[in-house]
Amino acid sequence: MLLWLTLTLLWSSTCWAGQIYGSGGGWYFSTSKDNGNEITGIRVCIGAVGIVKSIQVRYGSSWSERYGVAGGTCQEFLLQPGEHITAVYGSYRLFLRYLVIYTDQNKWTVFGENGGRNFFALPDGSEKVLTGIYGQYKLLGISSIGFEWDYPLVEMTTVQPSSTSA
Repeated sequence: MLLWLTLTLLWSSTCWAGQIYGSGGGWYFSTSKDNGNEITGIRVCIGAVGIVKSIQVRYGSSWSERYGVAGGTCQEFLLQPGEHITAVYGSYRLFLRYLVIYTDQNKWTVFGENGGRNFFALPDGSEKVLTGIYGQYKLLGISSIGFEWDYPLVEMTTVQPSSTSA
């Protein structure tokens, strides 16, 4: 908890759901959350000059299409069953350069190198989690990014009625 407080105080701007971060421009993208599954992983590819080239989201056991451009060194962050992404910190200049993904299991991972204008994205409700990513990309990489937050899916279980015998 102390880490969260420290990071929150250090970051230059606190941002909320619905915002887009970055200079923008180029082609739009949006991951699909209509497949009935929760996010189970993130894959980010970073180019030689530190630009985020592309991003993919895993829903269930399937990866979304790659949004952005080909190339770079890719890194994956896979979530455990029942684990959710609850905050994203990052930075950008003309292109996205850095992402730190935080989960509700006190885990985090870092993609890229910090540099430029910082942002901190949180859901507008304490129980909400990351459900999608959207933004824009140009020929060199991701030019802007935004985050969709919603309540996690609740698994429906069937409970067999207990029988009593006389």
